[in-house]
Amino acid sequence: MTTRLAIEGGDPIRKTPFHPWPVFGEAEERNLLDVLHSGKWGVLNGTKVTEFEQKFAAFQAARFGVAVPNGTLALHLALRALGIGPGDEAITTPYTFIATASSILLAGATPVFVDIDPNSYNLDPANVEAALTEHTRAILPVHLGGRPADMDAVLALAKKHGLRVLEDACQAWGSEWRGARVGALGDLGAFSFQASKNITAGEGGMVVTNDPGLADQCWSIHNVGRLRGGAWYQHEMLGLNLRLPEWEGAVLLAQLERLPHQSALREENTRYLQRVVRAEVNGLTPLDDDPRVTAHSRHLFILRYSPQAFGGRSRAEFVRAMVAEGIRPMSTGYIPLHQSPAIQRAMIPSDLNRFELPMAEQAGRDTVWIDQTPFLGDHKDLDSIVDAIKKIQRAWG
Repeated sequence: MTTRLAIEGGDPIRKTPFHPWPVFGEAEERNLLDVLHSGKWGVLNGTKVTEFEQKFAAFQAARFGVAVPNGTLALHLALRALGIGPGDEAITTPYTFIATASSILLAGATPVFVDIDPNSYNLDPANVEAALTEHTRAILPVHLGGRPADMDAVLALAKKHGLRVLEDACQAWGSEWRGARVGALGDLGAFSFQASKNITAGEGGMVVTNDPGLADQCWSIHNVGRLRGGAWYQHEMLGLNLRLPEWEGAVLLAQLERLPHQSALREENTRYLQRVVRAEVNGLTPLDDDPRVTAHSRHLFILRYSPQAFGGRSRAEFVRAMVAEGIRPMSTGYIPLHQSPAIQRAMIPSDLNRFELPMAEQAGRDTVWIDQTPFLGDHKDLDSIVDAIKKIQRAWG
C-alpha cells in the first residue's frame, strides 16, 4: 500500500462519501404533502407538531414536550420557565457548544464554568460544590456527543442544595443513564434537531419535562404568553413566538420512526471501531465506556490524539490529512468556552476565570471528532478510517 498521502498528491483511501445524511424517503414526503394539502401549516391549527411533541416526549420517557425552532431556543425557553435571570448563576461545563453558555447569558444570568471529567469529557460533579454561591440557581449538565453526564451525582447535588437541573440533551436522543432516558431526569431537558443531528428537520428543538407546571410555563412562553385554554388575546406573561411550523413537525415524525434502527446501527458500528482502534492503532484513544450509560446516541466518536505517535505532527495537520484521505466530516471539536472570544467579551474576567479548567483545556488541545454519519454504513466504511490513520502514521513515523 502506498504511503504517499492524499494531501501530498497521492490517492486517497476513500473516493466515495460515507453514508448520505440526512436520510429521508416516502414517509417524509407523505407527511409534507399532508401538511401542504391540509392548508394548516402552523401548529395553532395543524396536528403534526403536536403529534411529534407527544411521541418524542414519550420516546424520552417524559410526560410533556414543547417544540421550538432550534436547540438554542429550547435552552433559552427552559431557563425562562425556571425563572433564571439577572443576578442568578448556573453551573455548567466549558466543553460544550456555545449555546449552553449563551442561553444563560442571554437570560441575563451568569454561567459558572467548572472543569470536566477526563474520562467522559462531561461536567465533573466533584467540582460543583466549590462553585456554589448564594446566587447559584441551577446546574446545566451536557450529555456530550450523546454520552450522559453523571446524573446520580448531579441530581444528588441539586437536591442537597435546592438547585434546578436543566439537561442539555441536544446530542442525546435516546440516551440512557442507568436505564432511564435523559432529558426529564432533571427539571427540564433541551434537545436539538439541527441538520447534523441524529434526528433532523434542518432545524428544530424540544423541551421535555415531567413537571406539569413547568410544561405549562414552557407552553405559555413559547406561545407569546397565552394560557392553555385562554382567549386569543389573553396574554398573562411576556412570551415569545417560538412555535415550530408544521413542516418541521411532519419531517420529524418520519425521522423519529427511523431513529431506533439507526441508533442500534450506530451503537454496533461504534463498538466495532472502538475495538479495532484499541487493538491496531497507537496514538488515538477512544474514551472509555461507562457501564452506567445504558444507551448512547453516538452522535460523536471522540478520540484523544497524541502527536508523538504521528511524528510530532499537530492535531490540525492530522485532521487535514484525514480529510484529504476522504475521512469527512472530521474535526478538532470545541474550543473551551472560557477561551471563546464571544464568551470572553460577554463576561467580566472575574466570572470567566473563577476556576482553573485544565481538563477542558486539555480536551480542547488533543481531541479529534468523527461525526455520526460513517456509523450508518458497514464495517468496510469503518475499516477505511483505520486504514487512513495507519497510512498517515506510516508516512509520518
